[in-house]
Amino acid sequence: RRYEAYKKQVVQPFFRDHFAKIDRQVVLLDALGAIHRGPQAVWDMRRAMGDVLGAFRPGKVGFLASLFGVHRVERILFAATKADHLHHRQHPRLTAIISAMLRDARDRADFSGALTTAMSIAALRATVEETIEHDGKRLDCVRGTLLDSGKQAAFYPGELPDDPAKLLSPAREGAQKWLDGDYQIMSFAPAPLHLKPGEGPPHIRLDKAAEFLIGDYLR
Repeated sequence: RRYEAYKKQVVQPFFRDHFAKIDRQVVLLDALGAIHRGPQAVWDMRRAMGDVLGAFRPGKVGFLASLFGVHRVERILFAATKADHLHHRQHPRLTAIISAMLRDARDRADFSGALTTAMSIAALRATVEETIEHDGKRLDCVRGTLLDSGKQAAFYPGELPDDPAKLLSPAREGAQKWLDGDYQIMSFAPAPLHLKPGEGPPHIRLDKAAEFLIGDYLR
């Protein structure tokens, strides 16, 4: 009864007052963090994506959908954050991993409602890219200011697989760790900004995210 009262007195008014007219959604995913934590975290994220889609499944009113009333969510962007922690050469692989998780989630949720897509973004770019030599190999890295020490450092997180199944299959099978990869993460502080009039802060694909979400309104 306490939970039902919480939904009625707190959750429903919150969604009614603040989200009732919103028909575009962004779901932010710390995919790099999940990959770093291992297969179970990746599978938890995949299930969470399915739960989000299930909430808006047409033909069967989910909890969130009932709170939104008659409004129907038309577009949902699943955005992998911290794209600036990867060299741009790896961005397509990160996006492919999220896209594969999204396809799997759509199938399992029997979802055929809103238009969905996946993208790798960074709201505020904190790094620059560079390629370094290490043990005779060229590594595509990012360089930035470490959040904990304030020192500059180059960082190579590891090579994401070109086939998303190399991550999703072990995750689906309940593997405890990655057998053929080690993926690291690092926290970077925002870079100092020196912007000219009319310039915006550096980002990665926020323009493309906006185009997907509201571009049809602006044409």
